[in-house]
Amino acid sequence: MRRLPTPLLLVVAVVVTAAVVLGLTVLVGTSQKRPVAFTGAAQDTPGPIVLVPGYGGSTRSLDRLAVKLRATGRTAAVFALPGDGTGDLTAQARALDAFVTEVRGGAPSVDVIGYSAGGVVTRLWVDDLGGRKIARRVVTVGSPHHGTRVAGLARAFASSSCPAACQQLAPDSPLLAGLNDGDETPSGPVWTSLWTDQDQVVTPPDSGRLEGSTGVRLQAVCADERTDHSGLPDSPLVTGLVLAAVGVAAPAAPTAADCGRLRTLGAAAAS
Repeated sequence: MRRLPTPLLLVVAVVVTAAVVLGLTVLVGTSQKRPVAFTGAAQDTPGPIVLVPGYGGSTRSLDRLAVKLRATGRTAAVFALPGDGTGDLTAQARALDAFVTEVRGGAPSVDVIGYSAGGVVTRLWVDDLGGRKIARRVVTVGSPHHGTRVAGLARAFASSSCPAACQQLAPDSPLLAGLNDGDETPSGPVWTSLWTDQDQVVTPPDSGRLEGSTGVRLQAVCADERTDHSGLPDSPLVTGLVLAAVGVAAPAAPTAADCGRLRTLGAAAAS
């Protein structure tokens, strides 16, 4: 084999050495800058539970659910939406942030249950206001994560009767587009989404499904479940599912074999 001239050998050696050094530099730099996985609040120490009502702000059904949660030994507080509960959802999320700070006290975390539009408000709080650092578990119940046709029709045909929150809950709203652009369940809290196929307010009902969560269609667990949107907070099955979702153990996707157990758990909390 013909040998390269000495000057050319020197050039090759310099180039190879530079390439090796550059490669090591890149590898070391990558190792040094590798982001640490965000883990959020500790999962083994439940804190207070905050319940967030839906459009219009009525707290009656969530007050009843809070009583059942307290019966199990948990602290539970219902958030009162600002105004009449139909205003800007981002403003509602800011008010929720202040309420969580008050309720949390010195606890390491909170669990949040968002009913109907309250689930969207909770997601805004997690995404935009640092809630992912504080929330241990998030449970959404019949929430229009991808909008509801009811709001879309109201915006189109009765815009004067469709205030800010109504417009933001239309399927093609900029707020929902931004919220669902990318990861629907950012790391930090453990997410559960519950919905019923009997829902006539959140349409289609599977708008209640949140990508990346433990998603539960009630009828997949109890085929005879007839709970509609307004009945969700009072359903023994929903109560049982909520209790399981905010327990110490990580939530597991329930099956039809769990129907009786979950209903019994929810009914026992109500007694």
